[in-house]
Amino acid sequence: MDFFVPSAETRSQAESVFTSIGNHVSAPSQEKRIHKIEWKHEGDTCQCEVGKPLPTIFRNDETVLAIFDCGDVLKVCTPNRGAIKFDPIHANKSDIVSIAFFD
Repeated sequence: MDFFVPSAETRSQAESVFTSIGNHVSAPSQEKRIHKIEWKHEGDTCQCEVGKPLPTIFRNDETVLAIFDCGDVLKVCTPNRGAIKFDPIHANKSDIVSIAFFD
């Protein structure tokens, strides 16, 4: 799947929004862009995918805007969890079951 950021109308706009969110959550430069992840969270298996709502365990139906690889942790960002305010959702790399990247 080609890289996108929800609501961005052009590739240029998607790149700009992605970079801005990454700066906000102190993410390093991303060589590969993450499309979706699956991981163990509090005993449950969760899946987050860019463009889809968060899993119900997070009690929030916001859309995932971006996922960043930040070393030992992946940061899942939604409008109110990482993109604009508050902290992103953290998925420890040791709990990752699978990662899919954009083409």
